Amino acid sequence: MSYLSGAILIILAGVLWSTQGLFIRLIPDTGSWAILFWRSAGMLPVLALWIGVASRGSILSEIRAVGWAGVLGGLGLVMAFSGAIYAFQATSVANAVLLFAASPFFAAILGRVLLGEAVSPLTWFAIILAALGILVMVGGGLAGGALDGNIAALASALGFAVFTVTLRWSKLANMLPAVALGGLFSMIAGAIALAILGKAVLIPLPEITISALMGAVTLTGGMLLYTLGSRVVPAAQATLLSLVEVLLAPFWVWVLLDETVSRGTLIGGAVLLAAVLLNAYGGRVQRVQGARPVSVSRLHPEDI
Repeated sequence: MSYLSGAILIILAGVLWSTQGLFIRLIPDTGSWAILFWRSAGMLPVLALWIGVASRGSILSEIRAVGWAGVLGGLGLVMAFSGAIYAFQATSVANAVLLFAASPFFAAILGRVLLGEAVSPLTWFAIILAALGILVMVGGGLAGGALDGNIAALASALGFAVFTVTLRWSKLANMLPAVALGGLFSMIAGAIALAILGKAVLIPLPEITISALMGAVTLTGGMLLYTLGSRVVPAAQATLLSLVEVLLAPFWVWVLLDETVSRGTLIGGAVLLAAVLLNAYGGRVQRVQGARPVSVSRLHPEDI
């Protein structure tokens, strides 16, 4: 595969991911736990098929191979997936996707604390810059009544960071079985939460269809496209290309649902994006110099 083909696949992955907020907005009366359950139900068959083809039918062996690291990473994904869905419902799509972009910085800090990984001065500066942008955005949410949505978005970013760090800790070469565990755990978590809240798992068929398609196509499909493309595109550049998600997600809801972006989101988001770009540049420099950067991709960390 050529570099151009890989770059196109990564951009297409970002386009698919960018539609998540729009689809969740299309089913506003469906609770986040029900969406989590049915979206995860849509993920699992696609992941199982992909893992089965890649391993020549050894699906269970591949899942067992991830061990406790895969289990911990899967639990991190429960927080990531559930937080993201709630964030899309409780705050603006622009706020949510921009705050998701903080995940690499959480991963860098967790990697430093838990794994003793070195963090370059440039990355520390990017983390501080990102924190400033987050404060502006979360402060705007406090003023606009969307604080819980902003916190959920940050919890989602932290969940992805936990997933990333556990894979780096165990040096897993293949993350997809761990993602499958995350999907399974998310289904279980969704079912338990619905039972505790006294709500039914069965929701109207159109809402089940939208949720399942999100899992099978926009989430898992995008992840598989990113996985293929990142085999030939360096990680730092892949991170930049996938930022098309951040740019397009607010665009879809603006065009189709007339959702606007607040001034705080624009200012804080611009600062946060500057931090992401700086971090990606630092990762490129480290790769050129032969070092392993601590910045991570949100859905394909093992390439870093």
